[in-house]
Amino acid sequence: MSSIHIKDLKGGHIHFVGIGGISMSGLAEFLFRNGYKVTGSDVAESYITRDLASKGIPITIGHKASNVEGADLVVYTAAIITSGKNPEMEQANKLNIPTMNRAVLLGQIMEGFPHAIAISGTHGKTTTTSMLALIMDRANLDPTVFLGGKLDEIGGNVKIGNSPYFLAEACEFSGSFLEMHPYIAVILNIDNDHLDYFKDMGHLYRSFLDFANLVPKGGFVVGCTDDPLVDKLLGEVNRNVISYGIEKKADWIADEIKYDSMGCPSFHVLYKGQDMGWFNLRIPGKHNVYNALAAIAVAWTTGISREVIYQGLASYRGTQRRFEVKGKVNGVTIVDDYGHHPTEIKATLAAAQNYPHNKIWCVFQPYTFSRTKLLFNEFVDAFDDADEVIITDIMGGREQDTGLIHARELVEAIKAKGKSCRYLPTFDDVVNFLSTSAQSGDLVITTGCGNVYLAAEMLVERMEKDLQTIKSQT
Repeated sequence: MSSIHIKDLKGGHIHFVGIGGISMSGLAEFLFRNGYKVTGSDVAESYITRDLASKGIPITIGHKASNVEGADLVVYTAAIITSGKNPEMEQANKLNIPTMNRAVLLGQIMEGFPHAIAISGTHGKTTTTSMLALIMDRANLDPTVFLGGKLDEIGGNVKIGNSPYFLAEACEFSGSFLEMHPYIAVILNIDNDHLDYFKDMGHLYRSFLDFANLVPKGGFVVGCTDDPLVDKLLGEVNRNVISYGIEKKADWIADEIKYDSMGCPSFHVLYKGQDMGWFNLRIPGKHNVYNALAAIAVAWTTGISREVIYQGLASYRGTQRRFEVKGKVNGVTIVDDYGHHPTEIKATLAAAQNYPHNKIWCVFQPYTFSRTKLLFNEFVDAFDDADEVIITDIMGGREQDTGLIHARELVEAIKAKGKSCRYLPTFDDVVNFLSTSAQSGDLVITTGCGNVYLAAEMLVERMEKDLQTIKSQT
């Protein structure tokens, strides 16, 4: 890693190894739109690489040494390093081309914004950041935004503003968020994830505490008192603290939660005992009340009025891959969700209980063998609110299949609890089964952080085609 700073390379050639990642693509687009020459490579084509190419960024499919030649800086992710040798990284080192971790680059960009807001936590980062982005946009603050997902209202996962305000997700994987420079740091929750990097929960907790302490004196740390570890952290951090919650005492409290016919909540808010009125969401689930409370607390601290906060939240219709309705065919609703941790799957299925349905089918694609093994028992208990569970093959991601665990083991453990569960290894298998098994009134949810959304899209396409065939025959 080089000590070089991105501001010293204005107009220079920046090459991204693994540019198809959601965070990498946002950084690449930001630099490209700010006058840098940007190129990138990835192992496979995706909608992200196609989108970047359509904007004028040269993309190479496949990693090879020649891709980095002529670059002034090579940007990489922690996943590139942990996945083994990479010819582009090796060539950059051979040619003495400076290299920089993605997190360092994001932190360097953040340095230039006096009102930087970083949203951290094991769950809910993308949704909370998206909510706050819309609220700040409604307030005409024109923030620069980096998201871990696609938000249609800002045209994707990055928005380049023209103001001192900066808003970004802060990922804890490999300690990435410790490279940030937030004026307001939000900690939504702290759960047992990324334990392939963190030694134990103590290590994870200390990393979040270190993140909170990055906030300068006079800045703010915002956190949820209902989460035991966050509550503990708020008591230890030596900064201005703003708390929120539903169950425990906090500065911001939501109560009287009600759900409409689509499972979307309305809730009453109190701020230090002051009545702040009712707020309405257009996305389902109690977990999104927590996300909204965090967004409300930050927005209010930023000086945004209650009315504008209300309008911003009411306009939020969800981020892509966050309980995203992919289609409704012949009475079957097909939804895709990014949830890949047991806590997230539980929250998604709990939200689905308030959504209109006869039977809930949950299709889960586990991601990485290590996470599946480490959280095995938690995964077994995560599907209680589903009527039928389907498990696909594990997506290895940055890991190789060494025989550590197989999806069949998870299936058998779920079945042992008395839950209906089956192993369907491929998306074709899933589509073939569900296209004839799902009935009118059923809700199908695909979940996972890999490419399981393709199964949802394929199912919609198949069912629409089958419906047209039936209609043409009558």
